[in-house]
Amino acid sequence: MSILDETYTLAGGVEIPKLGLGTWFIDDDKAAEAVRAAVEIGYRNIDTAQAYGNERGVGEGVRSAAVPREQLFVSTKLAAEIKDYDQAVASIDESLHKLGLAYIDLMLIHSPQPWDDFRGGDYTEGNRAAWRALEAAHQAGRIRSIGVSNFQQQDLDSLLQSAIVVPHVNQLLVHAGNTPSELLDYCAGQRILVEAYSPIAHGAILKNAEVQAMAERYGVSVPQLCIRYTLQLDTVSLPKTANPDHMRSNAEVDFEISATDMDTLRGLRDVDYGEHSVFPVYSGK
Repeated sequence: MSILDETYTLAGGVEIPKLGLGTWFIDDDKAAEAVRAAVEIGYRNIDTAQAYGNERGVGEGVRSAAVPREQLFVSTKLAAEIKDYDQAVASIDESLHKLGLAYIDLMLIHSPQPWDDFRGGDYTEGNRAAWRALEAAHQAGRIRSIGVSNFQQQDLDSLLQSAIVVPHVNQLLVHAGNTPSELLDYCAGQRILVEAYSPIAHGAILKNAEVQAMAERYGVSVPQLCIRYTLQLDTVSLPKTANPDHMRSNAEVDFEISATDMDTLRGLRDVDYGEHSVFPVYSGK
């Protein structure tokens, strides 16, 4: 059985494929083609966001793919700036409209703070308001599962004080060199599944000599080792690419990293994201 056929079951009972396609940086006019190629290869989990500006293209790819809609798991994210119930309701409607889908499989609050104040002020009430809107859409069957992204433990604790539904997912920056072990354990204890975005560290890990040497020992590429690492952390892995060859190789991860090597990868620190450090999630905050 390929990793593309394997799933986790979310706390709400919905199945989510363990390996997905991230679409950040894929232009709207290229997204449909990328999604169709991924589905052809065997991907069933497609991740987008309002902030990516490609929901229309992703939706077109889903609707025109070679498999029925109900076999695909489509995620999107509420823009980080939306911290208001009515705005969130309108924005959920807008995502459904742009995607051209009757329902979304997973929708997340993209960040606990707006991007221009990432890890800054207190948006507790705004997050609770946005969460109520997601809960209402979930209750109505328009979103099958709901979650958050980039939420630290204190953000989750604040949300859980008033939430009816515990977030099904927390999508986090997780990769060799950045493994938030305490947060992963906390989420596991709350039955919140973690999705690992940028499992290849936005490319930064490719230059790491220790990781290169380990990949060679396993006879795999650095991206394959890094994707396997996040899977063995019991997370959903979301490598992003528009290249079908990379999609194929990213799914060829049928090997086991030893416990010793997992510890080594878990202990890696300090990845230089270079030019990408301008993005809040890579800023080290």
